[in-house]
Amino acid sequence: MKALVIVPTYNERENISRFLDEVLKKGVDVLVVDDASPDGTAGEVKDHPMFGKRVHLIERPKKFGLGSAYVEGFRWALAMGYDPILEMDADFSHNPDDIPRMIDMSRQYDLVIGSRYVAGANVVNWPLRRLLLSYFANLYARVMVFMWDIKDITGGFKCYRRRVIEAMPLDRIESDGYGFQIETNFLSRQKGFSIVEIPIVFTERRAGMSKMSKRIIWEAFWLVLRLSFRKVFRKGDP
Repeated sequence: MKALVIVPTYNERENISRFLDEVLKKGVDVLVVDDASPDGTAGEVKDHPMFGKRVHLIERPKKFGLGSAYVEGFRWALAMGYDPILEMDADFSHNPDDIPRMIDMSRQYDLVIGSRYVAGANVVNWPLRRLLLSYFANLYARVMVFMWDIKDITGGFKCYRRRVIEAMPLDRIESDGYGFQIETNFLSRQKGFSIVEIPIVFTERRAGMSKMSKRIIWEAFWLVLRLSFRKVFRKGDP
């Protein structure tokens, strides 16, 4: 089996070519899921010398969001037989050098989370306001969905064994951004899969603009309430 990195993109033209070069050095294939980036991100992917070989692309007609991009990427990865399957950002906030370590840990655990909040981790170049928002969002989610042992429940650098994704009800996942990461962690735990966090150095993006928005934050807030309700009152749900 071969590992695949899934990368959702929207206006990442400044980063994507260099990102692909760095990730391919780790011996994995890459699937870019692009939401009709007006800056020509998809064109940069197609121009890469490994396009169609180890670099693959799904072009979507408009901006549908991160959650649905990962779901579409997961379906493609399962159909093509990849294992394990990683998710990460194209802006170098997640370091490609951590990929081999995550894949190595996936031999022992079903889901590996690259964590910003365990011993040995660090967050670089974030303003205090953003750091506090992330910290308290994690705290709120962990308390509400009863996952105290997961320190970084909203982190987007993850490595799944394919059996985890196969067990998820992908057609029922509608969340985006922070919410998508919380929901997939919740589903993984609910299905009884083993989860481990490893420390990473998270660095604010090198180029381009952050995709964080108030809509994504509020979506995550209400999602956590729904998951908490499900945990307490509907324990048998998938």
